[in-house]
Amino acid sequence: MICCGRMGPMCIPVYKIMHHLETIYPHVMFLDMGFDTRASRFIRVLPECRSFKSLPITIYYKNGKVARATTGIQTKEQIVAILGEVFSTGD
Repeated sequence: MICCGRMGPMCIPVYKIMHHLETIYPHVMFLDMGFDTRASRFIRVLPECRSFKSLPITIYYKNGKVARATTGIQTKEQIVAILGEVFSTGD
């Protein structure tokens, strides 16, 4: 799971949720990335993200492929639901 954003009111809550969930989902790697960095360009040009207009952009990768992409602030419940769908331990 990569969350790409800025240190602002829409992104910080998602970063905090990710930090809390790291211990609950040890089989998932949680990463955050600055939106304005050169390294994040690969996220901005993904077909799944090109039309996104708000931050953060959150990408859920599974087996090297984009499994889900979201934009904007997410609640803990929304993130947990996506993690359950994409990264269930039964896979």
